[in-house]
Amino acid sequence: MTSLPRYPSEKKLGLVIDLDTCVGCQACVVNCKEWNTGGYPAPLSDIDAYGAAPQGAWLNRVHAFEVEPKDGNPQIVHFPKSCLHCEDAACVTVCPTGASYKRQADGIVLVDEDRCMGCGLCAWACPYGAREMDPGVGVMKKCTLCIDRIYNEALSEEERQPACVRTCPTRARHFGDLADPDSDISKLVAARGGMDLMPEMGYRPTNKYLPPRARREGRTGEAPRALEPANPEGGFLAWLDRLLSD
Repeated sequence: MTSLPRYPSEKKLGLVIDLDTCVGCQACVVNCKEWNTGGYPAPLSDIDAYGAAPQGAWLNRVHAFEVEPKDGNPQIVHFPKSCLHCEDAACVTVCPTGASYKRQADGIVLVDEDRCMGCGLCAWACPYGAREMDPGVGVMKKCTLCIDRIYNEALSEEERQPACVRTCPTRARHFGDLADPDSDISKLVAARGGMDLMPEMGYRPTNKYLPPRARREGRTGEAPRALEPANPEGGFLAWLDRLLSD
């Protein structure tokens, strides 16, 4: 089995996703597919893309939930999902070939496709459903945080961000170093009560979600209020479950 880095990464690169401003347009999904089909490390397959039973690998997906807060005003929450680059990544420790690994330098979790034998153990170990088997080549694929973009000095500094971040029209996606308390995204997490996804699993995901805020008809000139206090206990899914249960 594969081991995680012995010491915590000094840098923890990841995403902060604002559920308040994500409109579910799928632009991040499409641009992720486009960039990674021609980028690191190999194309993402599509089989019978326009047929009756299309198959393919996508590294980013957006789900939608309808919730009804206590004030009775229904609200759609769009929930983007990709690899969370966990600190205690079980997908790495179950890999029998060492294909899945976590980088010491920046905490990014990657797959060496030359070593992947397509056993699927990492997908079973991931509680977030963030890994996908590529049906064209029979190996596991996942979000790389566009590692071939963020370290590419041939690109302008503005372009050295994941494709999904650069393409988001509502700026719902943010990228940076979550180990640095003075980084812009760390300050955003602190200000908005950023939450882990399923923290009870103990995997300590790097990526954070910012909870959506209430929509009130007829309210102007006031900052929107949270649907309920942003309590990190239970994470986003527990928050959503409480709303659906009311």
